[in-house]
Amino acid sequence: PQPHRRAHEQARRARGAAGLLAAQCERGLFQEVFPAQSAEEQLPALLEPGRPPLAAYCGFDPTADSLHVGHLLPVMALLHFQRAGHDVIAVVGGATAQLGDPSGRERAREPLPAGQVRAQARALRAGLERLFGNHRELFWEPGAGRLGRAALLDNARWLGREPLLRFLGGAGGRLRMGTLLSRQSCQARLRSAEGMSLAEFLYPALQAYDFLHLHQHHGCRIQLGGHDQMGNIMSGYELVTKMTGTDVFGITVPLITSTTGDKLGKTAGNAVWLNRDKTSPFELYQFFVRQQDNVVEKYLKLFTFLPLEEIAHIMEMHAKEPEKWGPQKRLAAEVTKLVHGREGLESAKRCTKALYYSSVEALEEMSDQELQELFRQATSAELMLEPGMTVLDLCRKANAIPDGPSGYRKITDGGVSINGNRVTNPETVLILGQHILKNGVSLLRVGKKNYYIIKWLQL
Repeated sequence: PQPHRRAHEQARRARGAAGLLAAQCERGLFQEVFPAQSAEEQLPALLEPGRPPLAAYCGFDPTADSLHVGHLLPVMALLHFQRAGHDVIAVVGGATAQLGDPSGRERAREPLPAGQVRAQARALRAGLERLFGNHRELFWEPGAGRLGRAALLDNARWLGREPLLRFLGGAGGRLRMGTLLSRQSCQARLRSAEGMSLAEFLYPALQAYDFLHLHQHHGCRIQLGGHDQMGNIMSGYELVTKMTGTDVFGITVPLITSTTGDKLGKTAGNAVWLNRDKTSPFELYQFFVRQQDNVVEKYLKLFTFLPLEEIAHIMEMHAKEPEKWGPQKRLAAEVTKLVHGREGLESAKRCTKALYYSSVEALEEMSDQELQELFRQATSAELMLEPGMTVLDLCRKANAIPDGPSGYRKITDGGVSINGNRVTNPETVLILGQHILKNGVSLLRVGKKNYYIIKWLQL
């Protein structure tokens, strides 16, 4: 019965909010809390349901025009705060991106032109808005309590207006050189052949100033960030407590690494992007479907809002039927829905059916955009259908086979398929509905990997 389910859901939500810290530590999302002792003593009480909401923030530097999978966990942390009724702020670093964060880097970033940073900051804001919107629409039930407010800000708004001398005399006077120099990232860079520029050295001071500004103007008391941000978070804590006397806190989330142990991101060249034009919904879905058994349970806890009991049940079913890849499919579906919405998930499933299950129905339903995304490397051609046109004519017009006998043999030897069906007779006349789909498209494959998307004109 529905009312019983709703009551159970509300009870679970209240429990989750009561132990937001404990629940997220159990899921593995909150890795480290700073400063450890006062966070342990004060945070659980501050985050209790019924108390005034707290504000938490996380920063995202626009070093590219899209977020990637590595950014998803800090976003998940913000969303869990929001779900527990707290207010969250996503800060796009339109100012800090012009310096570049030295954390975890062996050499300085290439400086980005201001215009490029502004354009990338706009794109990042749009990406964050999409994630918050999809969460609100698809993962939050109305009547499930207060969903905290979400704000999107750009630190160029305050850092861009801060006169240098006022900054150095104010924030600069409160931050200790010894602390900044003792940070691991700073030490490693100072010892390197390239050294470290003053701009990079001051990066933690600017991020600390963000925390101070957000505390003073938005009541922000918690900064969230990747595990490699702990040094910067400590600087922010130091500045805010010294200048205001208020207790503030930092929480880090794990860094997602590839199978080789590299941090997933733009620099490592292995980024799985969250913008559709860079990584399609199908490619994102496949990235998660391909995760190994040894990480899939951990990823279900980190990347989804599924209750832990449900995850345990999914894993029990998987132990009985591993060939169904149940946890991987559920993980991929949940993440794709959050990133690309319901339509994006449908698109990913259509593409999967078309490519891996040779489904003609799926191919017929695909839009031009999906075909382009699915066969990114494919050549596309527009052709007119002439009376009596054969498979051989099609392959030649699309420049898919060599001229002469070798091209003819390519077909007779079974190296050509149209819409997933092998054709071995070059003289077969093309038939509407079989070789040409209802959406006016033919998918020609020559050999194992050479795809050609044929769009038929004036059918």
